[in-house]
Amino acid sequence: MNNKGLFITFEGGEGAGKTSVITRLQLDLQNHGHQVLVTREPGGIPIAEKIREVILDRSHTMMDERTEALLYAAARRQHLVEKVIPALEKGWIVLCDRFVDSSLAYQGVARGLGMEQVWSINEFAIGKIMPDRTLYMDVTPEIGLARIADANGREVNRLDLEHNSFHHKVREGYLQLCELYSDRIVKIDANREQDVVYKDVFRIIEHLIEGNQH
Repeated sequence: MNNKGLFITFEGGEGAGKTSVITRLQLDLQNHGHQVLVTREPGGIPIAEKIREVILDRSHTMMDERTEALLYAAARRQHLVEKVIPALEKGWIVLCDRFVDSSLAYQGVARGLGMEQVWSINEFAIGKIMPDRTLYMDVTPEIGLARIADANGREVNRLDLEHNSFHHKVREGYLQLCELYSDRIVKIDANREQDVVYKDVFRIIEHLIEGNQH
């Protein structure tokens, strides 16, 4: 394998099943001899995890939309420089649960701030660092939220408490992003049974790694 790491991000609405897929993928890739870093946004490092607590605190319902967008971008910056970039420089595969597309869908579209405005904040935060591939796990809000309701022990955060219309706007935002960045984002039907979804994901990642080795 060459020295270039791979930055792979996973996106989707609430209950899309990203975490389960990433956990399984990490084990499979490690069993194939790859060095893998699994991380998440917002969070992944102490500073960003503290910002995550502020963003997702269920009592912070008064948070302004721009404040929310700026906090996500701040957490993203620190996470990148402290954790993601060093791993990529070592040639590792980085699997990240959410990245900049989340801000574009959630704050840009669902919160109504506009994709361009949210992108400008994040462009300052991330510089030139973008994922090699983004897997968007597309799930209808009804199915996704029903999964969360059934999942014992999963954290229920401030975003889970939003109205159904908010989650539909999030999905609309992601579908727009799939069209805008079709060269980077792969859409996966995550309404299906988890094993079927995972086979699709693994095939895409396998192909990406093979291409990175040449």
